[in-house]
Amino acid sequence: MAEIRNYTINFGPQHPSAHGVLRLVLELDGEVVERADPHIGLLHRGTEKLAETRTWVQSVPYMDRLDYVSMMCNEHAYCMAIEKLLGIEVPLRAKYIRTMFDEVTRILNHLLNIGTHALDIGAMTMVLYTFREREDLMDAYEAVSGARMHAAYYRPGGVYRDLPDRMPQYEVNKFKNANTVRELNANRQGSLLDFLEDFTERFPKYCDEYETLLTDNRIWKQRTVGIGVVTPEQALAWGFSGPMVRGSGIAWDLRKKQPYAAYDRVDFDIPLGKNGDCYDRYLCRMEEMRQSNRIIRQCIDWLRKNPGPVIVDNHKVAPPPREKMKANMEELIHHFKLFTEGMHVPKGEVYAAIEHPKGEFGVYAVSDGANKPYRIKLRAPGFAHLAAMDEMARGHMIADVVAIIGTMDVVFGEIDR
Repeated sequence: MAEIRNYTINFGPQHPSAHGVLRLVLELDGEVVERADPHIGLLHRGTEKLAETRTWVQSVPYMDRLDYVSMMCNEHAYCMAIEKLLGIEVPLRAKYIRTMFDEVTRILNHLLNIGTHALDIGAMTMVLYTFREREDLMDAYEAVSGARMHAAYYRPGGVYRDLPDRMPQYEVNKFKNANTVRELNANRQGSLLDFLEDFTERFPKYCDEYETLLTDNRIWKQRTVGIGVVTPEQALAWGFSGPMVRGSGIAWDLRKKQPYAAYDRVDFDIPLGKNGDCYDRYLCRMEEMRQSNRIIRQCIDWLRKNPGPVIVDNHKVAPPPREKMKANMEELIHHFKLFTEGMHVPKGEVYAAIEHPKGEFGVYAVSDGANKPYRIKLRAPGFAHLAAMDEMARGHMIADVVAIIGTMDVVFGEIDR
């Protein structure tokens, strides 16, 4: 008898759906995947080790660079861990701002996922639509923090500053004439809250456009229905979270089960899938965006009516206001100590987790009482999802591997860390 040997190929790391940093070794029988072996570590930055050499606050910008599509959500978990160790309560206004920006971030994440997942499978138009809306939300990030992506806006004890009263404006230049600029600035005349409110009114219509393009599109359904099926039992055994576990019909969402920030004060629903395939997970993400839109609306209404502090007034943790710092010696010393030495966090260990757009993102922090973390360990949702690649892809075709990577919504900043 002739010996039959399976064909092994390298899938990536140059493949578009692997985002340049995943090497997938596929063992094939013809075009059917017998085994899939993901090789990670091509983007390893040593974030957890770097955090040990920085003060607690200096590590906040590192969090943005983990999952670089869900920037503020990563910061949220890290700040929550520090707050638990310090035993401080965040002002209510800061909780609402965090909730609002977590949901802005969730929409940003899902827009990128749905757009690029469709692109990986062959639908070019989708990504052009989703990036149009991402642009508006990136402007909200920029208005509040000065950066479009890596915001570093959250702080232990609250947020860096209150919401701005005005939005940046477009100006006439050689690419944009006066009429174009007037149109672009039409919804930027008020505050950031006015701008976001205008967005939430427009967004449901955009969601309908995405659904028109994809939901009943027969090619999209042929590529996603029945692909990468995960049963509820498998989802639990593999440690799935987020849309990956909800797509299989399990109603697990930390915003409901272990409420943090202001999630116990807002009203929203958890979308669930039935079949646990790529298509159901897509539908879950679509509905999650609509629910996020609802939450943002509620946060805007509350923030309008309730002014107040946005960071704790404990100057061992948060810097004093600048005008006080320049007029008072005591405040100046606090400011100097905080920015040179950093805060000292009491001894202890803590785990803080949030419902990140991709699943449960957790920060396990150990403090020895110094001004730097003794140890930081991050629980990245994508890591557990990618680990199931072999089981999910087995028996599928090569082309389906792309659909499965897309539905996992993996970002290697957090997987490799």
